[in-house]
Amino acid sequence: MLVKIIIVVLLIAVLASLMSSMVFLVRDGSERRRTLTGLKIRVALSVALFALLIVSYYMGWIQPHGLIP
Repeated sequence: MLVKIIIVVLLIAVLASLMSSMVFLVRDGSERRRTLTGLKIRVALSVALFALLIVSYYMGWIQPHGLIP
């Protein structure tokens, strides 16, 4: 159950990073690179999420299921 909570938290963090980057892209007119930094964070979180999914699957912490049980 803890792994599923961590997966959901990482998904929410990826979405939050994406939204903040969008806001910086639209509203920020300065020379700071906040949009680029936000997108770097999103990519890092996505890679971490993907790695967690792979490790969780191989360790048996999560199991795939079909649409028809």
